[in-house]
Amino acid sequence: MSFINEDFLLRSDAARQLYHEYAADQPIFDYHCHIPPEDIAIDRQFDNIFEVWLEGDHYKWRAMRANGMAEEYCTGDASPHEKFRAWARTVPYTLRNPLYHWSHLELKRYFGIETLLDEKSADAIWEEANRQLTGGGLTVHGILRKFQVKVVCTTDDPTDSLEHHRTIADSDLETRVYPAFRPDRALGVDQPATFNAWTDALAAVSNIDCTTFALFLEALDSRHRFFHDMGGRLSDHGLEVAVADFSSESEAAAIYDRARTGQAASMDDHARFATFMMVFFGQLAAGRGWTKPLPLGPLRNQNTRMFEKIGGDTGFDSIGDARHVRPLGRYLDRLAREDALPKCILYSVNPADNYLLGTMIGNFQDGSVAGKMQLGSGWWYLDQKEGMEWQMNALSNTGLLSRFVGMLTDSRSFMSYPRHEYFRRVLCNLVGADMENGELPDDMELVGGMVRNIAYRNAREFFGMEPA
Repeated sequence: MSFINEDFLLRSDAARQLYHEYAADQPIFDYHCHIPPEDIAIDRQFDNIFEVWLEGDHYKWRAMRANGMAEEYCTGDASPHEKFRAWARTVPYTLRNPLYHWSHLELKRYFGIETLLDEKSADAIWEEANRQLTGGGLTVHGILRKFQVKVVCTTDDPTDSLEHHRTIADSDLETRVYPAFRPDRALGVDQPATFNAWTDALAAVSNIDCTTFALFLEALDSRHRFFHDMGGRLSDHGLEVAVADFSSESEAAAIYDRARTGQAASMDDHARFATFMMVFFGQLAAGRGWTKPLPLGPLRNQNTRMFEKIGGDTGFDSIGDARHVRPLGRYLDRLAREDALPKCILYSVNPADNYLLGTMIGNFQDGSVAGKMQLGSGWWYLDQKEGMEWQMNALSNTGLLSRFVGMLTDSRSFMSYPRHEYFRRVLCNLVGADMENGELPDDMELVGGMVRNIAYRNAREFFGMEPA
């Protein structure tokens, strides 16, 4: 029997029935990822498995570094084949790391390869995967069709022209691809050189002169409306902590004016400016019926030597322990008092925050939308079996698991769609155990209906974006 068999992770009869009858065949609604829209627009054909699997995957790079692989095999100048072989040498050492599960699940689902990946099997797997990739069936569009991906939401800067989204919308691709509005750079008054260059780009793309703070806000509103017109219904933010140092518009304008003259904002002024902007972005989201995910908790770019050498998003981030629940509550309360609280999804990369956020969302459910406030799925370091179970147990105990919008890839790789399968197997195993233990009714249609909804239907209904 192969390692990844049809009952992988499913430990009970109820779990197996739930998965095979209610979850396995559901489409995918991938409401957050970092895959490049250009690759979708051109229907990229990958030359080799490195390009589709390892090219931007910092999860794998972290494991390779831990296994003693030099940086040239991660982000350096080694050839694609050499980098793949370095990863193959690492895989046997990832036992009990989720990478071992994901890697073999991905090899099987994309290429039908059931051989365990290691140094001995590397060349044969390289050749077989490359043969299938160059055969034309596993282009980007072919992958999206193969995995029944109905919706993809990319992550896009407000200054982006969204030209690739236009190309995709005009193509015959069945998958709907929508932009998500990520205005992190609009907060950067503590780094005026970068902030001013970005603000100038914002002025150019919006045709609104950003010489004043009021015009800066107008330009952002204009771009938000443009994203809306392009089908976007989600924002995204890369926050380490929640901010709630409220300031007036005149105070924020003074900070903006100083930054525009090259004066870096102090830590306190940056917090006040960021808070004003986050309230503003919440108001925009509520006004246009968007959803606002708030992912919190990472410590980014901790290895400054490597950050200066190869940049961010390269595997040098970790879990933080900032106490952000009080400011988060104050931020949500401010929006609620202004009748400007959009649908929200709260995430933390720190599992200690699961119950904190699970109870926080209950404070702001208002009966207007089922599951308006969501506890986000196991994210980043928690998108593995144990982290998923922690998140779903916390949500079950503090809210309504039945209204959960389920999994997302949060990935830069087109090889990540089996993460939805992995999540669904974990969900079915968790709920199936409760049925076997008599803690849930032996009513397969009742419990299976919940599983089916979490797998796809809740997301389809919640986000208000047209699926394929």
